[in-house]
Amino acid sequence: MSDHNFEFALPPQATNDDGEPRRVGFELEFSGISLDDAAEVIQSALEGKRTSESSADRVIQSRSFGEFIVELDWDYLKRKANGTSRGENGSEWLEPLSQAAALLVPVEVVCPPIALKDLAVLDPMVSGLRDAGAVGTEESLIAAYGVHINTEAPRLDGDTLFSYLRAFAILQWWLVDAHAVDPTRKVSPYIDLYPHAYLKKILSKSTSTIDEIFDDYLEHNASRNRALDLLPILAEIDSGRVREAVDDLKIKARPAFHYRLPNCHIEDPGWSLAGPWNTWCVVERLAARSDELDAVAREFLAADRPILGVSRNDWVEFVDQWLKDHELV
Repeated sequence: MSDHNFEFALPPQATNDDGEPRRVGFELEFSGISLDDAAEVIQSALEGKRTSESSADRVIQSRSFGEFIVELDWDYLKRKANGTSRGENGSEWLEPLSQAAALLVPVEVVCPPIALKDLAVLDPMVSGLRDAGAVGTEESLIAAYGVHINTEAPRLDGDTLFSYLRAFAILQWWLVDAHAVDPTRKVSPYIDLYPHAYLKKILSKSTSTIDEIFDDYLEHNASRNRALDLLPILAEIDSGRVREAVDDLKIKARPAFHYRLPNCHIEDPGWSLAGPWNTWCVVERLAARSDELDAVAREFLAADRPILGVSRNDWVEFVDQWLKDHELV
């Protein structure tokens, strides 16, 4: 669980198509402290100013990095809060409901996209939340607390997106072990892995057009509930095409991979956001090596057995050694 290396790794592709540093947004889920306590920590750690609030959220504007949102991760409460004018008497009944919900529902901090070189600015926020009493994944039997990583894609062309999809397809079982994903989160529907049929389809070819990426992904993954959710990126490219296949208002178009696998161990002094980020960077490194991608894809297809498919345990063992041999971990 502990990860005492708090240094954030840089991926091979550190800039976007415009030559600007790529950006990353994190979402953290935890319990143990109130919305107000969490908001005060963020204000202090990031020199922010509270700009608005409701019964379900607080918004803090950081002087240097943008808008941080602290919210109760309960859709019903958020809808009711947003449906009532902020500051009016009609929202008073929501306050006790909000306080009661805090015992059962995780608090979520949604960070703005931050340049790769600046990610260490989040360390004081994490340590401040810990000191205030925030607790993470292992403290809840009913809520699958986690960390979501929204990583800006270097480019939105077919070659780039397909390389990431293939890298993740090769690594997804290994990543579950590398993150030591909590059993409570494994059985939740929110971090489902790509199905075997999709793995075979995308690992059977070395190139793919944007149209083919849309067709294949939406055929097998017409849901937000994926460990690596590509719907935000696809919606950024063609929102109408995505929404024809997936009727879900929560899909937010943005040029970023939405990665949901990591646990949140915010209560552990040896944990920081650098841990889950650095594990994600294994995907980044493999995606940047087209020849290795082709080679490992062939290994996956060769390991496929009639009816039984690929042995997950054997594949994880193979990938773990392969990554070490090629200095990707």
